[in-house]
Amino acid sequence: MGQLAGFTYREIIRRLKDLGFEFHRQAAGSHEIAVNRATRRFTTIPNHPGNMPDGTLRAILQPDVPVDTFLKRD
Repeated sequence: MGQLAGFTYREIIRRLKDLGFEFHRQAAGSHEIAVNRATRRFTTIPNHPGNMPDGTLRAILQPDVPVDTFLKRD
């Protein structure tokens, strides 16, 4: 299991909001688009039950949010 495994959708959204992201719009199916207006970056977040796989969370964070920064949020 990777260091990013075990986060739920709600926990990911809460941490992204702490990092300056906000809801932008609903995307296809159960996906949402979030935007960080300060950095002008968008990311897609799937709203699925259970824990988010490590690789999916890495794709959500992209190179814009360092893993260490994401993990330090409480």
